[in-house]
This record gives sequence, C-alpha cells and structure tokens, in this order.
Amino acid sequence: MNMGFDFTFENIEKLADIMKDKELTEISIEEGDVKITLRDDKKSPPPPPMGSPMPMQAVPGMTTPPPVSPAINSPIEMSQPTEELSGTAVKAPIVGTFYSRPRPDSSAFVTVGSKVSKGDVLYILETMKVMNEISAECDGVVSKILVKDGDTLEYGQTVMIIS
Repeated sequence: MNMGFDFTFENIEKLADIMKDKELTEISIEEGDVKITLRDDKKSPPPPPMGSPMPMQAVPGMTTPPPVSPAINSPIEMSQPTEELSGTAVKAPIVGTFYSRPRPDSSAFVTVGSKVSKGDVLYILETMKVMNEISAECDGVVSKILVKDGDTLEYGQTVMIIS
C-alpha cells in the first residue's frame, strides 16, 4: 500500500529534525515526479574546488596550526551581534534562496520599519525551483532584516526580526 508523502513545510521540517536527531547527512524522498533531498553539508564538508590548494595537515613539531578559511568553519550567524536581535525571530523553514520581492521589478514585501500582521507575506524562499511564500506568524514591525536577495538560507537560520 502506497501511503504517499505530503510535501508541506511541516513535513519537511520533520525530515530535517529526523536528520538532526539521527545525525544523518542526507535524506531523499521521491513521490511520483517530485523528489526532495535534504543534505547537511556542515557534517561532511564539500571537497575543495579543483585548482584550490589542499589544506595542510598537522606536522609533528609544528608550533602553530595552519590558517583555516573562516568561510568554511564559521557559521553565518556568528558574525551577527546577538544583543540587537530582540523580538520575534523569523526563521527559514527549509533550505532555499531568499527573495524579498515577488519579481525583480517589484517592490519588496517588507522593509525595516514595515508593519506586518499575522499571515502577511514576508519573503519568498525558493526551494527546488518552487517559490514558497513565507508569512508572518505574529503582528509587529520589521526591526531587522539579516539577509539580502539571493542569499542561500539554511534550515532554521534567522531571516528577520519582528518587534
């Protein structure tokens, strides 16, 4: 008996939680012609691009470790000051690309200072060529937007703050 899989944000979030709990690096589900793959690149870093120098290995007697690229080992949110983030955090429900406007020639759904009501569209998150409208879960004023158009969002990454 084929139960099928409902590709909702809630179910995709559950898959991401399962991946985290079971420490999986990848999970794929296919239903008909729709396929979703969730991958945790933090657990298994991607191979270096061709032509890049290989990272140095520790050598006995070496007094200082070799420099490491901060882009590889530093989470995106680490550089953001936490004291400025008071309010309700709007987090990415799935991995995808952030777009602040419905079309390139349109104005943004919200900007800093915009008043929003529960259910108002805040941004679009493109995942697997599907444009998902992300709505406000509370009333308030957008006090901070932490990403810009075209940024790749991680699951659970804080996108904006509503005060």
